[in-house]
Amino acid sequence: MPHDAVVVGAGPNGLAAAVTLARAGLDVVVLERASEVGGGARTAEVTIPGYQHDICSAVHPMALASPFFQAFGLEERIEFAVPEISYVQPLDAGRAGVAYRDLERTADALGRDGAAWRRLMAPLVRHIDGVQDFTGSQLLRMPRDPVTALRFGLRVLEQGSPAWNVRFRDEVAPAMLSGVNAHSIGRMPSLSTAGAGLVLGAHAHARGWPVPIGGSARIVEALADDLIAHGGRIETESEVRALSDLPEARAVLFDVSARAFARIGAPALPDRYRRALEGFRYGGGVAKLDFALSEPVPWANADARATPTLHLGGTRAELAHAEDQVARGVHPESPYVLASQPTVVDASRAPEGGHVLWAYCHVPNGSTEDMSERVIRQIERFAPGFRDTVLATRHVSAAELGVYNPNYVGGDISAGAVTLPQLVRRPVLTTDPWRAPAPGLYLCSSSTPPGTAVHGLSGFYAARSALRHEFGLPVPSLAP
Repeated sequence: MPHDAVVVGAGPNGLAAAVTLARAGLDVVVLERASEVGGGARTAEVTIPGYQHDICSAVHPMALASPFFQAFGLEERIEFAVPEISYVQPLDAGRAGVAYRDLERTADALGRDGAAWRRLMAPLVRHIDGVQDFTGSQLLRMPRDPVTALRFGLRVLEQGSPAWNVRFRDEVAPAMLSGVNAHSIGRMPSLSTAGAGLVLGAHAHARGWPVPIGGSARIVEALADDLIAHGGRIETESEVRALSDLPEARAVLFDVSARAFARIGAPALPDRYRRALEGFRYGGGVAKLDFALSEPVPWANADARATPTLHLGGTRAELAHAEDQVARGVHPESPYVLASQPTVVDASRAPEGGHVLWAYCHVPNGSTEDMSERVIRQIERFAPGFRDTVLATRHVSAAELGVYNPNYVGGDISAGAVTLPQLVRRPVLTTDPWRAPAPGLYLCSSSTPPGTAVHGLSGFYAARSALRHEFGLPVPSLAP
């Protein structure tokens, strides 16, 4: 018997699509190639029993900001810790830039650059919903808050150009911005990295950067539970290599990378569209390390010991140099390292007294290099004695990460390079980039707007399009 809808892939976007369709009263089945759901939001013991590590995503600024998760009532379904300090940018000699959730406190701590930080961030923080509206969908539409969109755009032009240092006099504030910009993996300054950094930076002072108690898997579990409660079904270990592998359905939504969609859908997709998918570019990769620790990381800066999120790499110039090396295909000796220590706010992740540290550094796409020593050196630079706390370590290269999750082509956790052309054309230039030019086929992964992060929006937008075009149904309530 045919289904109303099939979703391929049980990551956050695939499950968001499935929940939306099931809530509309449709018969939905999700096919997942792995033995468990989650995609980029899994939590598991990978070092020592009792130590829970987030496999990919760890800290979730978009969990509180995403319109999908707000409608879904995620905060009512799982517990979050929202720390007082969103992130810290350690510098040498124990100094650090500290992004408190309180913008005024952050500005006061920045001294002579405090007023400049306030002028940069305050309009975005005050109008965070306008920022989210402008950046949280595809760009070929009129923003609901055009004034905020203009303010945001002007700041992106400044921070994405060689003028990015003009407003600052010291090195701490520019380093803080660069540490956030580098989340998107790319040369700095550039418009795409500046845009990503300003969005994340504004959320740091607006709703904060939350950590799910128990791990990122709790987010996926909430989605899967809701899907099943509304009649949906999930089949794991069900890989789809071709359209012929699919059961009959009126709509099929693919939470896969753009090139994988081109390969699977080849018989049905028009040549021009398929070639666009095949030409979709992937960016730098990440090498991931998980550490089981006997005690907290001995950061030289006291504030660094209180936040779940740290950006390691030093000054703006150092960070820009490291990211430029990655873009040129070079493995940096002193890489940018994004570190998360969830056990400072969630003791359930490790046995009493123990801690976990999640860290990745940027590397060229497809890298097989073991970056363990370089990452440990970067941590030791800001936390002397760190090596003595390590009980066990697991390293996953960019190439291995791409095997673990095929959406991360070559270790690109964004499922497609975050460049200005690919933000406008993700994966094609259209007002409905989730709907393929083939009957009943949709793409709902991070290869579509608004791109990377655990927000569920790519899946929600694709499901919304399918409800309209295939079923003539309105968007249902998602509330608990």
